Amino acid sequence: DFMPSQSFYRKWRSRTFSELIGQDHITETLTNALRAGRISHAYLFCGPRGTGKTSTARLLAKAVNCQDRQGAEPCNHCEMCLAIQDGRAMDLIEIDAASNRGIDEIRELRDKVGFAPSQGKYKFYILDEVHMLTTEAFNALLKTLEEPPDHAIFVLVTTESHKIPATIISRCQRFDFRRVALRDLVSKLERICREEALEIEPAALELIARSATGSFRDAESLLDQLAAYMNERITLDYVQKLLGLIPSESVGRAVEALVRMDLSAGLALINQVADEGADLRQFNREIVAYLHGMLLIKAGNP
Repeated sequence: DFMPSQSFYRKWRSRTFSELIGQDHITETLTNALRAGRISHAYLFCGPRGTGKTSTARLLAKAVNCQDRQGAEPCNHCEMCLAIQDGRAMDLIEIDAASNRGIDEIRELRDKVGFAPSQGKYKFYILDEVHMLTTEAFNALLKTLEEPPDHAIFVLVTTESHKIPATIISRCQRFDFRRVALRDLVSKLERICREEALEIEPAALELIARSATGSFRDAESLLDQLAAYMNERITLDYVQKLLGLIPSESVGRAVEALVRMDLSAGLALINQVADEGADLRQFNREIVAYLHGMLLIKAGNP
């Protein structure tokens, strides 16, 4: 029977706090709280997409419900850890506000939140893209956050914290996730390539990381796509083609024409790039990035 393979993003989701990359300020605070037994009943995880907010929320759900936790890290082998990892834990409830705006779900949450957890120590609620909730849903949620039962923990996840009412924010412990640094993205991709036995040119790997602009999910999804279609080594040329990127020598020649104010050479190059099917907006972005790099070198900061 054909079994769909698990995507890299899901397969390589961090299973311990020590595996979480690029958010040390958050992992340190959470692991200290877990060791000290000072867990808040409501958290707000804000930050750009693909930076590990939902992964961290699931990790926290594992840690607080782990039956064999040593220190702060979940054991990843007890029944609760495995159930959460496999997405079959009754006590982990995930609500996607983006797809339903939430009033019925939040009312149901309010009706059921008082019931004891079925298996774990805590009922753990993850509300994804929480800024999408309607005003009514926010008002209903606020009532629950004002007096949460001892056995309930809420993690509100959002890419747009400015859209969340101040009354909700004031009830939560807030964590701001940062865009992931390029070197952190590269090191995670290198690890995946090693474990998956993928051969890839270092320049291709760096381009994948750069194109993801600080998002683990985007970088891992692109690597996944490349791995599915490439039987041999993944090359820089192939990644450029897949992304609709322009070879760097074309960008260099365009800048050269710009500096020389050579209109006919510049237009001929733009026509050539367009004829080859490249995205001209992307070409524009790459020229700006090239000029930015030149300015940094000129300023003595390569």
